[in-house]
Amino acid sequence: MAQARSSDADSGPIKVGRAEAARWSGALDLLRLVRARPGVTRAEAARVLGVGSGTATEICSRLRALDLIAEHPAPPSGRGRPTTTLHAHPDGPLVAVVDVRQAEWRVAVADLEGALSESATGRHGSKRPEQILAAVGEALAAVSARHGSRIRAVAVSAAATVRNGRFVQSSVLGWRDVEVAPLLPGTPQILGNDATLAGLAEARLAHPGKSVLYLTIEVGIGGVFVDCDRAVTGATGAGGEFGHMPFGEPGLACPCGATGCWDVAVDGRAVARQLGEPEPDDPRAYLIEALVDPGSRAAVAACAASLGRGAAGLANVLDPEVVSFGGLAPEVRRVAPDAFAAAFEAGLMGFRRDDPPQLIASALGPDAFLLGAAEAAFDVVLTEQSIGDWTAARFA
Repeated sequence: MAQARSSDADSGPIKVGRAEAARWSGALDLLRLVRARPGVTRAEAARVLGVGSGTATEICSRLRALDLIAEHPAPPSGRGRPTTTLHAHPDGPLVAVVDVRQAEWRVAVADLEGALSESATGRHGSKRPEQILAAVGEALAAVSARHGSRIRAVAVSAAATVRNGRFVQSSVLGWRDVEVAPLLPGTPQILGNDATLAGLAEARLAHPGKSVLYLTIEVGIGGVFVDCDRAVTGATGAGGEFGHMPFGEPGLACPCGATGCWDVAVDGRAVARQLGEPEPDDPRAYLIEALVDPGSRAAVAACAASLGRGAAGLANVLDPEVVSFGGLAPEVRRVAPDAFAAAFEAGLMGFRRDDPPQLIASALGPDAFLLGAAEAAFDVVLTEQSIGDWTAARFA
């Protein structure tokens, strides 16, 4: 089902010339540094950016005047000139972020430092995309009414495959070929797969600059490979659909249309099959119950072994420094550590066993999808064009 064709904004942007772009280069570098390292001192920012203290002071002064950063006195640290710490401006740009789950949606606001606030939630009365998106649009309209032009972008995370800026398929939502009209007309809009965005946040916030394989179990398994802070999503944005690699039971049909998918070998559906029970209406809730049920231990161990085998296969192919597990994946591994470890080691190429990638649980928790959406949104906001538009709109 499709909606009206979307564009990133209703009106064309203000053009930024070469001179203006050059003028903003150092300022954008500093804004991106404040986003990556909130509270960085001005002195440290100068060292990281390779500029003199006078240049750093001038850039900070300009950004303060434009309501883009705030400075606070830094705690004394011995001899030398006093410095300041750099933060999001209390009247600075914001992004609105949306997470659409199997049964509910959530809307929040994020500032330059990544802090989430003003969260609103709702449960799906229907999974028809126009009804869900209408409810989300109402929540975003309320956000816009409070903050006006401070909202510089909207990013939507959903349990769906994204291709060429549209949701082309979601087995958990029952969506197919959905184009999303602007939820805040006139505001740039980004659509993203939930696991891709969560992995982007995990890589940038917890392992900046590293190559990270992120895997998360919710309903099925998803993830992304992030290399040097950039998500690898292929030519059209549909890459990273790890759950639809043939790591599962050969011949078993997946709602995606393929057979043998890993997606249905690691979650509550797999546990139910192992126990001889019908497929649950809510595979995530079913898996949560199974994780604490001693009678389901063998079925969970089978899921852990599948998780380990698949993670090893992807590690062989992608060569990550870190493999991070999100959602329910850490709990699956915790409940059946031996099954996971044996399958992971057996699946690794021989030369990798002496120096395997680091295996960790994500620390982002349930906010991972919204934090990833904020990362994608600020990638759009922190550009010469967008900052030029902010200046023109706010101080014309």
